[in-house]
Amino acid sequence: MTDELQERHGVQVLMCDPAGPVVATEQDALNLIGAALLDAEIVVVPVSRLDEEFFSLSTRIAGEIMQKFVNYKIRLAVVGDISHYLEASDALRALVHESNTASHIWFVPDIEALDARLQATGARLT
Repeated sequence: MTDELQERHGVQVLMCDPAGPVVATEQDALNLIGAALLDAEIVVVPVSRLDEEFFSLSTRIAGEIMQKFVNYKIRLAVVGDISHYLEASDALRALVHESNTASHIWFVPDIEALDARLQATGARLT
């Protein structure tokens, strides 16, 4: 499988291949944004595609990557189990909670949760 554009609940979604290259830098984020820019409203990145450093907020990688998506008005959904990261970091837990109350960056446990969120919000960035 490769990264694939799909329509899910009326929203154009770039579904990233779990076996694709690791997202570890701002440039990696920009590459995904570039792939999504013309066609997709949201980029879905499996947890397996994120460098371990993303979940260590002291590295600032998560903030830099997330800010790129916000700047380009492309939503980002991180899909997968991050419970072990959340258990280790109150700051990460707060970031995930705050992100999930907004519309630009989401952390969801699986595709079903993503679909439920897309169905509830659709293409609205609210």
